[in-house]
Amino acid sequence: MTSTRHIRGIDDLGKDGILEIMELSNHFLEVSNRRIPKVPALRGKTVAWLFYEDSTRTRLSFETAAKRLSADTMNFSISSSSVKKGESLRDTIETISAMGVDAVVVRHKSVGVPWLLPKWTDASIINAGDGAHEHPTQSLLDCYTITQQLGSVAGKRIVIVGDIKHSRVARSNIKAFTMLGASVALAAPPTLLPPSMTNWPVDVIMDLDVALKEADVLYLLRMQLERQEESLVPSLREYTNFYGLTTERSRKLQKSSIIMHPGPMNRGVEISGDVPELPNTVITNQVENGVVVRMAVLYHLLGSGLAPIGLTHEDGTDD
Repeated sequence: MTSTRHIRGIDDLGKDGILEIMELSNHFLEVSNRRIPKVPALRGKTVAWLFYEDSTRTRLSFETAAKRLSADTMNFSISSSSVKKGESLRDTIETISAMGVDAVVVRHKSVGVPWLLPKWTDASIINAGDGAHEHPTQSLLDCYTITQQLGSVAGKRIVIVGDIKHSRVARSNIKAFTMLGASVALAAPPTLLPPSMTNWPVDVIMDLDVALKEADVLYLLRMQLERQEESLVPSLREYTNFYGLTTERSRKLQKSSIIMHPGPMNRGVEISGDVPELPNTVITNQVENGVVVRMAVLYHLLGSGLAPIGLTHEDGTDD
């Protein structure tokens, strides 16, 4: 296995690390399909959640992943913690570390927090989203989903649509997709693109209808109004007219193309209400894969090879 202490961004893994996570995910997919989807692979390890921002999918999938690996979990609730009394990030992480944790899954509104934490703890750090910077485990499950559906990420044309400027998912995905050999295009109004596209290995296509015709994967992003300090489009209605995916517009995709979205969806804005039910939409698959990929991430950091996965019966007992 590639030696990795933390997964704070895609660069911590590189291409080889991404491929290792995907291979591990195949093994854990088999575990998740068992009657009792649990193995003792991380028994005796403790994983803590440090979420300074709200989350549904990421937090629940990490918690489910840890429990399926038999790890102990420590839930840290900001609303009922000493953070409300003014406790610093350093004091919080040092307190958690002193309780004996092996990994900390952190989500924070400020860019760079996952890179600060190793100064104050020996635990492995997993970035569950830092500001508008990166969200590497979402990117890993997206790579895994594309591989499941299309056989490979390599050689695919992936079009990412929407609020690129504020999207940590887009930044991680662009890195991961291009590392694995995909061609990436962005479709968005100029106000929703980063101020500088220098060194971004992407094409920019302003006309979504043109982009649809060449996409193997259409990846939709929501409008992140909570991160916008000013109005960046004339109206949501106008944004939908030009960049929203309707059933009619989806017919311009190739028959083999898939539609993805990291959630939560704003139905009626970037995606019409009936598109998620189309047969080529794999949003539910992304959610399902979130658990197995995060099992792989935890095991990659805290486990010791593939062997423990195969050392249990289907009922979860040891050999």
